[in-house]
Amino acid sequence: MIHRIIILCLLGLLLPVATATERPKIGLVLSGGGAKGAAHIGVLKVLEEKRIPIDYIAGTSIGSYVGGMYALGYSAAEIEAVMMNTHWEGGYSDTIPREALSFKDKEIRDKYNIPVNIGYSDNEVKVPAGLLRGQSMSQLLRSSTDLVQKFGHFDDLSIPFRAVATNLATSEAVVLSQGSLVAAMQASASVPGVLQPALINGQLLVDGGIANNMPIDVVKALGADIVIAVDIGSPLVGNEELNSSIAILNQLSTILTNASSERQKALLSDDDILIRPNIGELSTTDFSIMPIALPLGEIAAREKTKQLEQYSISTDEFNKYLAAKRAKSQLWLDELNRPLIRIVFVNDSKVSDKLLAENLALKVGDRVTVDALEAGIDRLYALDKFERVDAEFTDTEAGRVLTVSTKAKSWGPHYFHLGFTWEDDFSLASSVSLDVAYTMTDITPTGGEWRNELSLGSDKFVASEFYLPLTKDQDYFSRSRLEYELQDWDFFVNNSPTLELRQTSYRAELGIGINYTQNGFIELGALGEFGDLENDFWTLGTVDYDSYGGYFKFAYDDLNSINFPTSGNRFVLNMYLRKEGYDQEIAEDSSDLALQIEADWRGAVAVGNHAFVGIASLATVDKEGVFTVNVSKLGGFLNLSGYHKNALYGAHKVFGAFVYQYDLGSDVLGMTEYPLYLGTSFEAGNVWNKKSSMSLNDLIYSGSLFLGTDTGIGPAALGFGAADDGEKTVFLFIGKNW
Repeated sequence: MIHRIIILCLLGLLLPVATATERPKIGLVLSGGGAKGAAHIGVLKVLEEKRIPIDYIAGTSIGSYVGGMYALGYSAAEIEAVMMNTHWEGGYSDTIPREALSFKDKEIRDKYNIPVNIGYSDNEVKVPAGLLRGQSMSQLLRSSTDLVQKFGHFDDLSIPFRAVATNLATSEAVVLSQGSLVAAMQASASVPGVLQPALINGQLLVDGGIANNMPIDVVKALGADIVIAVDIGSPLVGNEELNSSIAILNQLSTILTNASSERQKALLSDDDILIRPNIGELSTTDFSIMPIALPLGEIAAREKTKQLEQYSISTDEFNKYLAAKRAKSQLWLDELNRPLIRIVFVNDSKVSDKLLAENLALKVGDRVTVDALEAGIDRLYALDKFERVDAEFTDTEAGRVLTVSTKAKSWGPHYFHLGFTWEDDFSLASSVSLDVAYTMTDITPTGGEWRNELSLGSDKFVASEFYLPLTKDQDYFSRSRLEYELQDWDFFVNNSPTLELRQTSYRAELGIGINYTQNGFIELGALGEFGDLENDFWTLGTVDYDSYGGYFKFAYDDLNSINFPTSGNRFVLNMYLRKEGYDQEIAEDSSDLALQIEADWRGAVAVGNHAFVGIASLATVDKEGVFTVNVSKLGGFLNLSGYHKNALYGAHKVFGAFVYQYDLGSDVLGMTEYPLYLGTSFEAGNVWNKKSSMSLNDLIYSGSLFLGTDTGIGPAALGFGAADDGEKTVFLFIGKNW
């Protein structure tokens, strides 16, 4: 407390000195304009250079961000450093990185590769209120402001500040003057339909540019005698550019924004200053233009030098003004190093507070850093249960109170999943599949889930699975699953299909396990299966079979991509001990006890734009009889690339591959949204029906050359593969390939 008293005393001394000479109060107005907002920094630089003190700030959209930072006490140079080193594109994606998901959720994303957010509840289909929930944007803004507290009033900032948003229900401007600075900034910049509206004081708020893009009236109401307004709005485009629905929507938005700006400009007097940087042709959404926009702001401000200089103060007065500004900001900056005295969860979901606390991984007594808080929020959001996870600090005499708010997905708690895959090797054997699932979540107090799946296409598949966490922290679980599958075995000669065997199967599994880490699990259980094998040209006709026994599963996965990883490892070990029986003597012993072991590993490491991937796969069925339905397969992209997919079948498999990926898109083409990999592989493997026949001398060597990418609807690749025995194929796939 003593240090705060001293600072307040200093403020009492400095502020009167800084304002001793009679001068007009100056209000700064920063308009909205997306990425062009970097021009505001250029204007601020000139204002500081000309020693012009700012007494009030009002901003809209990106102007509320720059204005809020300046009001906190940041200098123009400090804002530039933060703004230019921030990955703004990341703020427009709420996708959870694959490596952060639980193992179960990784499998769901890999299979259901089309990212749809569709839910069902209260007898209606629901979707989010915006393409983005604003999670990444809120974290970006929170990092910028360095974990400052919620303010009783924005007059308490170094410079009194207001952010302007639009009430979605009434279309009226809403002036935000207290509470969370991060929430105010985000509400002011929430583009309708892109970012979900912000809910503040019972009002749904969106981008302030719709109602008041240049809040001159707001800064005048604060008490400004002189207004310096910066206009970074976009001009209207001509007929020749209005050639698409998107262009027309952008034009309508510009009309609304410009109309509000023109109404505000009418409030300017002859003594006020309007600065209009020459940035009309720059994009509002391409943040790579920020280094271009910033100096254009400086140029425009310098063109107003004569007008600006009449409001300059002496060097001594300006230094005292800056000192008073820093001293005031120090009041809350000092609080950042104080320890937590309490963590409060405002939990609007069925996830237990215990699970929230474990994933947040902060405790009373901690001195919280930006990195530690953001890592904790990332872990909470990666549970994939929430629409938003937010955090705010309240500073008290005893220390800091952290309030973490979680909001359940508004389109849940039941969800649809969709997957699509198309594979072609430019033959008659194309493969298309459509996967659909419906998942009911939170149907038990511990977070039970019931998923029903349907797959249509080359193979048919229907399944129902009930996943039941046994404790509220979800470390232990039970799993029961029923499934029906109809699949074709295509037998190939010279890489061409010659015989088709149809398998119909019914399976059941019941297991219990532990999630020993976010990335892995161990499971023990029992299983049973029955079905038949059929082929019109098979002299044995239809062969019925059944099997039952137990299984053990161990898995770990922290790959950042299932098809084109650049970091992480994935290892899966499955062991089955079961009794197999066939109603005809297609095996040496038609009722054998079989031990099946499957082990698969994939790992990746990157050096700059170069990635190196290793793949290894082993499988065996240890039984006396020759025949088993539990075969392994080889053939396809990065799985003996010279062969058609699943061209080789056998009870025993050995396979390994080394893959090199060069990110051609980022390094050469300047692509930022998705990578474009130029890759090559060296592969070796084979399958055998008899264990006694296995020999490394029989290994088939293969390789490939491909272009591949991870897109918003899953991986895609086009390439060529060849094997040392003369087999070769051209492959194309979109969607999952594993």
